Amino acid sequence: MMHYEIFCIFAANMEYTLNCNGKLLELKTPQVMGILNATPDSFYAGSRMQTEQEIAERTHQILDEGATIIDVGACSTRPDSEPATEAEEMERLRMALSIVRREAPEAVISVDTYRPDVARMVVEEFGADIINDVGAPVNCELSTPQLAMFRIVSRLGVPYIYMSRKATMKEVLLDCAEVVDTLRSMGQKDVILDPGFGFGKTVDENYKVMNELERMQMLHLPILVGISRKSMIYKLLGSSPENSLNGTTVLNTISLMKGANILRVHDVKEAIECIKCFSNLE
Repeated sequence: MMHYEIFCIFAANMEYTLNCNGKLLELKTPQVMGILNATPDSFYAGSRMQTEQEIAERTHQILDEGATIIDVGACSTRPDSEPATEAEEMERLRMALSIVRREAPEAVISVDTYRPDVARMVVEEFGADIINDVGAPVNCELSTPQLAMFRIVSRLGVPYIYMSRKATMKEVLLDCAEVVDTLRSMGQKDVILDPGFGFGKTVDENYKVMNELERMQMLHLPILVGISRKSMIYKLLGSSPENSLNGTTVLNTISLMKGANILRVHDVKEAIECIKCFSNLE
């Protein structure tokens, strides 16, 4: 299989556009993806939204504070958690997405799932605009479920976020290059890459990947960074998710300076402020 050739040239200020079910999302200016967790067990308690009122209020908060994407998740991926069953995930998503679509019918909706049948359901039943997949393997070749996900998103024609769980930037680049080749061979058009902070990496490895984040621009695709309140922050600082906003803001700012196009966050207002300050440097 041919790999993307990796050049030692950074593609600064790359301009990308995503086709989200006919809605064009420009990434010339970095965008914010606000997290809406329809789960009882997300690692950050402040993000758990389960009632109709909570989901409706969170939807409006995300958009009112300036995010352009709502990322809806219904199966926690926090370490050592027992994942929801596929049926439970679908039930939660059907409830949450019906409310989000009612409250914000034109919003760009991403769904955070690693299950191919869930991805199919949310696109076919609710017109989800982006699939955000955290199901990549850590130390093995692409699995059957992963390839099934690739085939489904390619057929559905929605942008796809691939998150690497590899531990070093060299491995992340090779992993992403192989995945992009596979997706392109299936006809997938819009691909966003996520280096996978907090997945398959120690605290030190997370920071080493962050230190080399600009190298991901070599693949000439949009970069999503999701470090919001994660353990790489609170373990380093001896704190907790609830007290990790300042560290999140610092790392979001560094990510923007290294080429991030999308910030996935719990705290939309603060991320928007990062982008405004960063954009004013140009």
